[in-house]
Amino acid sequence: MLDVEDLRTFIEVVDAGGLTPAAHRLGLSKSIVSRRLARLESELGAQLLVRTTRGIGLTEAGATFREHAAEIDAAREAISPEGDVRGRLRISAPLSFGVTQLAPVLAELASRHPKLQVHASYSDRFVDLVSEGFDAAVRLGYLPDSSLVARRIAPIRGKLVASPAYIAARGAPRSPDELIHHEALMQGPRDWRLLNGDKVISVHPQGRFLADNGQALVAAALAGLGIAMLPDFLTDPHVATGALVPVVADYPVPEAGLFVVRPPGDCVPRKVRVLTDILIETFSSAANRVSIAVSA
Repeated sequence: MLDVEDLRTFIEVVDAGGLTPAAHRLGLSKSIVSRRLARLESELGAQLLVRTTRGIGLTEAGATFREHAAEIDAAREAISPEGDVRGRLRISAPLSFGVTQLAPVLAELASRHPKLQVHASYSDRFVDLVSEGFDAAVRLGYLPDSSLVARRIAPIRGKLVASPAYIAARGAPRSPDELIHHEALMQGPRDWRLLNGDKVISVHPQGRFLADNGQALVAAALAGLGIAMLPDFLTDPHVATGALVPVVADYPVPEAGLFVVRPPGDCVPRKVRVLTDILIETFSSAANRVSIAVSA
């Protein structure tokens, strides 16, 4: 029988990149960590780790076993609801939403679970959870079909906006058809989706200003460079002061969703469960609901 703590120690050594940082995470001496690894390799009859100039590397057998060890550890957590939430939680989140909305939530999560290591990566790049070793991601918009497991947390909303200076110079579009004659501020060559009653229509915007971050598009819109589809949490303060004005308001942006996604698997690690719970607690209630746009 393999010892579960030996399995968990092996996972920590691999994730931390060495015995010393793993021992620090686990609150153990380096000698105990070393003994656990030796016991595990002896039980399996295979070498799992090799020392490299950068620390610790996996053998071919170790890489294969790492995948199965993670599944066993997740299963153990799933059926053991008592006790402290431990381990490292690696989360990917979009930059604008992550910094302004999610960061305080993750700080609260870390406060509630002192033995949980929270590692957040804020980027608008679409990460591969499995190959890049993330436990979960917070994503906004419309999720494509995939093998990932997704949980919808809350609806998200947004609008098209422009500055008064842009409208004075170019006029305000009144319908989706007129948008193609305006400068669009975009995150990429993607269509904008709008509602005409119950029907979703697509507009292929044109523009010379592209940015992969919503806050950068806010700056461009404030400078009068064009029309942008932006999150309400970014635009509402500027709309309140009159620095930005909603346009084509009769054709709203379809409601999308705020999701937490995780790699496939029947066993949900407790660290992912507590993340999901605090996201639901924060964003699902009517009082705390965050309005954000598809392009955030």
